[in-house]
Amino acid sequence: MFISDSMTKKLVTISKDTTLFEARNLMVHHEIRHLPVVDSDGRLIGMVTDRDIRSALPRDCVQQPLSGDEIDKYGTVTAEDIMATELIRVEPTYTIQDALLLFQKNMVGALPVVDENGILEGIVSVRDLMRAFINVLGIGEPGTLLGILVDEEVGQLQSIVDAITAENISFGSILVARYWEKNKRAVFPYLLTQNVSRVKRKLTDLGYQLLDPMDWYLDKLPSDE
Repeated sequence: MFISDSMTKKLVTISKDTTLFEARNLMVHHEIRHLPVVDSDGRLIGMVTDRDIRSALPRDCVQQPLSGDEIDKYGTVTAEDIMATELIRVEPTYTIQDALLLFQKNMVGALPVVDENGILEGIVSVRDLMRAFINVLGIGEPGTLLGILVDEEVGQLQSIVDAITAENISFGSILVARYWEKNKRAVFPYLLTQNVSRVKRKLTDLGYQLLDPMDWYLDKLPSDE
């Protein structure tokens, strides 16, 4: 899936001359945390985040209103004064997997999406990726997530799929993940049913070991190689 399918396209943008208070009010009004800064041609020149605004204001301004002197002092601060200009940009043809790796590596909350000329086309955020993966995995529909331990051999996944579909159960998605034991894989089918007792017994009878998906996720994530 390309970023262009998941990014936010209806953007609130500001210019480099937008004041700090104007930027803060826009964030509050639109319930957003990132404001792209663009020039008159729509080219991305920077980004202002809620953290940038908090860092530029007195620490106690959240608890109490600014004084007249403080308003005069900080009222002249503009986006150009506080914006980040060294940005990680992505293009619309990047995949959501590309974006996910960039989020993990760079610890940012959103990535601006620009074309080959630097024109801003959208923003993709962690929230956008979550929504995209929910759609891809089909977990927006009621269902049950199973965990199955399999040998790392050709045909194991097909055997599981055949066993489940023989019970007239539909798949929302199916994931295959690394396991911490050599030559093993963890398979996680998301089934669009709440009644999985029969298929669990069937998989067990076929010799598969069932896993608790939450136990796998919380307690036994594979270590880095």
